[in-house]
Amino acid sequence: MHTEMEVLKMGCNACVEKVKKALEALPGVRSASVDLKGKRATVEHDDSVAPEALARAVTDAGYPASVISR
Repeated sequence: MHTEMEVLKMGCNACVEKVKKALEALPGVRSASVDLKGKRATVEHDDSVAPEALARAVTDAGYPASVISR
């Protein structure tokens, strides 16, 4: 499954790494890529992972996130 999210409040590469680690720490996430300039994260994951859970993990890491597409 493929989910794209908008991620706010990222300002540097350290922010990108925090978002990527927060996503990849979730069971069922295969890979995550984060675009600092575009304020987007793209995640490849198992069907068992709800897109809302991905957004919640990023928000909990300090970067407000919302699902754009699934």
